[in-house]
Amino acid sequence: MDTTDASAADSDREVRPHPATRDSTRTDDTRIGAVRPLITPALLLEKLPGSEATLAFVERSRAAIAAVLRGHDDRLIVVVGPCSIHDHDQALDYAARLKAAAEPLQDALLVVMRTYFEKPRTTVGWKGYINDPRLDGSFAINEGLERARRLLLEIVEMGLPVGAEFLDLLSPQFISDLVAWGAIGARTTESQSHRQLASGLSCPVGFKNGTDGGVKIAADAIVAAAAQHAFMGMTKMGQAAIFETRGNRDCHVILRGGRHPNYSAEQVDAACAVLRGAGLPEQVMIDVSHANSAKNHRRQIEIAADIARRIAAGDRRIVGVMIESQLEEGRQELVPGQPLRHGVSVTDACISWAQTEPVLRALAQAVRTRRAGAQPGC
Repeated sequence: MDTTDASAADSDREVRPHPATRDSTRTDDTRIGAVRPLITPALLLEKLPGSEATLAFVERSRAAIAAVLRGHDDRLIVVVGPCSIHDHDQALDYAARLKAAAEPLQDALLVVMRTYFEKPRTTVGWKGYINDPRLDGSFAINEGLERARRLLLEIVEMGLPVGAEFLDLLSPQFISDLVAWGAIGARTTESQSHRQLASGLSCPVGFKNGTDGGVKIAADAIVAAAAQHAFMGMTKMGQAAIFETRGNRDCHVILRGGRHPNYSAEQVDAACAVLRGAGLPEQVMIDVSHANSAKNHRRQIEIAADIARRIAAGDRRIVGVMIESQLEEGRQELVPGQPLRHGVSVTDACISWAQTEPVLRALAQAVRTRRAGAQPGC
């Protein structure tokens, strides 16, 4: 063989795949249409950092919520706000009104603004401000993460604690340092991954009962979240890692209804029996929307009034209330090319701000009445 033949043979050998190399394209990512870069949490936090005063406020807010859950504070936690955030300026408008209304009620209510950026869908639909901030199916997720964090910073800097539902397992790394209270929704309470996530979150967490109304699922979730776990996740630097958690003992149940409403005194009795059987504190937060209101947003007002009467009569098992409220009443569809009505929800229907204020005042008065009734000599 001459040198030319030898060179050709060497070249052939160089391009042959190693015996251990396999072509996986036949079986891997066959349904992936595109892969786009994701900003790292560390870069976003560097761009939009929380000040020392902001982070200190978040710490105080979490401690205050935990004090209610542990029975050291007799105030009522009220998580109130839009079903979902879809507009920055409108959310700030709502926050300013809520802050002003909450200040004279702070002796009785611990008000947390509901700032939900991710929406679970039964089938398909708008997935929320983080996933689709332009509301047009463009899924500008990096932009959504930045918008969400910027909004949280502005609300918290007003002196108003914020609450969020943790749906995606990675998104907490971008915003959770600003969140005072978190929720795990009815569709994900049974998810082991979300229970593990809650075990490592720095804020108190509410688990909703299952979509069928079952409370045991939520009780099991609280037990699981209080335990230590090890699981795979993403660090602030965007690297895959194994996280080992210490467990979260500031978790509670949220009654949101199921096949039937479960906000009544009898249903609270039943829920507390399940919690007692699991060795957990007999305390619940009641979501006056969703299945409890049978998706009739105006029923939230009468359900809240019923809860207020029971609190005033001395019921201490109700530690919180959740209300879906927007600037304006009702809901609207996202229709391409059609402008949205100002201050109206694009997901679940909400009560208006004008309808919300009297509800907050009634709940505060109920707490004061309960407190007065518990005082010796009263």
